[in-house]
Amino acid sequence: MHRLSKESALAALALATLLSGCSSTRPMAPELEHGVAYSIEFAPMWTAASHPVDYPPSGVLTGPHFSGLIGASHRAGFSLFADGRMPSPGLERLSEEGKHSPLDEEIRAAVASGGAGELFESGPIKDLSMSATTTVRVNSAFPLVSLVAMIAPSPDWFAGAADVDLRDGAGWVATKEVVIWAWDSGGDSGTTYLAPDADLQPKQPTRMNDAAPFLKDGRRVPVARLVLRRQ
Repeated sequence: MHRLSKESALAALALATLLSGCSSTRPMAPELEHGVAYSIEFAPMWTAASHPVDYPPSGVLTGPHFSGLIGASHRAGFSLFADGRMPSPGLERLSEEGKHSPLDEEIRAAVASGGAGELFESGPIKDLSMSATTTVRVNSAFPLVSLVAMIAPSPDWFAGAADVDLRDGAGWVATKEVVIWAWDSGGDSGTTYLAPDADLQPKQPTRMNDAAPFLKDGRRVPVARLVLRRQ
């Protein structure tokens, strides 16, 4: 029987070790793979003092408020909105009427197709001194979070955050804060809170809202703060 020399045996062992290392992957941290839950707090910063231009008058049904939050955990490639992209029917209705349908149906379709992990929602925010809260679960497949809420009253304006990444190296962040800006979905041409309905045809791309009500001293002013806390 032919025997390998000592040098050949060592070389073969080194090659086997190298190939073994190339064919295997580093184990994923368990908490990344299985995921964790986060509480979501949406804290309004939209007041007459911070946004003095054309601030809507108070009223039980028509005063300044936010619709309920609606959003999803998701992978890269899915989004509720994006700067320069045309609004979906669901985003357009949410931004104009505060209705979650058909945006909730669009999210459920993304869940079914593997683009999103889960849908989450909250009730409306009628008292702007209060926060809206809800929860979401993220994992390695769906590590991003996006959400929107209508700014009401308004033509088609909404507050939103997109692609909030909760990963931190091999795990998940304990807390993440995100400044929330006003957006214009692109479905209505109104420029004031109480502007009459003026449906845009064709629709325009969604853009950050730089209309006068969201500027102070020439600078854009946020409308809310988002705080995500690991449970």
